[in-house]
Amino acid sequence: MIRPILQDDAFLDDVTRVRSDSPSPSPTSPLHLWWLGQSGYLVHYRNCFLLIDPYLSDSLTRKYAATDKPHVRTSDRVIDPARLDFVGLVTASHVHTDHLDPDTLRPLVEKNPALVLVCPESIRSTARERAGLTNDRIIGLDAGAAPSSLLVRRPPFQIHAVPAAHEQLERDGYGRMACLGYVIRIGPFKIYHSGDTVLFPGMAEMLRPFRVDLALLPINGRSPERRVAGNLNGTEAAQLARQIQAGLVVPCHYDMFEFNTASPDGFVAECRELQQPHRVLQLGERLTLDIDPQA
Repeated sequence: MIRPILQDDAFLDDVTRVRSDSPSPSPTSPLHLWWLGQSGYLVHYRNCFLLIDPYLSDSLTRKYAATDKPHVRTSDRVIDPARLDFVGLVTASHVHTDHLDPDTLRPLVEKNPALVLVCPESIRSTARERAGLTNDRIIGLDAGAAPSSLLVRRPPFQIHAVPAAHEQLERDGYGRMACLGYVIRIGPFKIYHSGDTVLFPGMAEMLRPFRVDLALLPINGRSPERRVAGNLNGTEAAQLARQIQAGLVVPCHYDMFEFNTASPDGFVAECRELQQPHRVLQLGERLTLDIDPQA
């Protein structure tokens, strides 16, 4: 079992330390990001917090325990979601439970009375049911539609929806994207969280103009025997990061379940070959992005 480098009290102590180190906004305020496992991240900027696709429960392990597709965990949970009582915004990139988890969302909603959920408009009804939120606290986005449906502005966060193909570019009966990625502008920083996706035509050309500082990309790949929709593998993630000229790329969506994981070694090797800046985070570890004084 993989133990987080920061977990429970130690994790919250690190979050508190970051908050106390930045009591007042500054043009040079850094951005802090912790990996929560799978595709989940906690983001901090100027004492505001965003949760990206958190999965902080054992709901899938319980759900599939008596089936022929058991979801056996390989890593411990970083933090009980009920202890994250300082979050204003949370995203879900698509409907799969490791990205839209009722056992994570409902404790968050209980502890954060003003919490707002951002998700694809196509999954609004499912999101409402799983999170226990009213419609006015859910912001539904689409990609390739009217500009007003692409963007969320919740200072200091701006969230721009882009398509994701898990494993295809799927739309519902109203033509709305089933899966999304998000380009998130946070002060001077830009993060691309792809959600679950494979490569698709025009993907790099679509993303390159955003000039992202940090790309968060899955590396677990795809295998028919898993009987689940697949993702980028490590080599593809490194190549995509290079093609979109990401300032830094971090791999995710691995080391959660025995049947659906991968080693980051291939990702690292390809990044080195391409001279693509990269970082492999340990579970619960913090990444800090600072303003480049020369920029």
